[in-house]
Amino acid sequence: MRDNVKGGALTEVTFYILLSLYSAKHGYAVMQFIEEKTGGRLCLGAGTLYGALNTLQEKGWIVPCGGQEGRKREYRITAQGKETAEKELVRLKELVRIADEIVGGVL
Repeated sequence: MRDNVKGGALTEVTFYILLSLYSAKHGYAVMQFIEEKTGGRLCLGAGTLYGALNTLQEKGWIVPCGGQEGRKREYRITAQGKETAEKELVRLKELVRIADEIVGGVL
């Protein structure tokens, strides 16, 4: 996972995972959330998702929570993860503002 924490830039997948976990979800629900919110543009495989979830746990941005029925482990975002997601939102808004000034409000 190549997130540039110093520069504040997250990968799109990381940002969507963090957003999805503002309410606790298991891995498959995270995949569904991302596919739904991106209109199918992003579809994560299980290996990619679970590798990302492990990395985000190591960074302290998410934690497992709740009971672990069978193999369905749920995750939720931490305060540190929320701070990271909120900083990314500010960065993206600034990027859009600058692009809008240059392009002239095409959108």
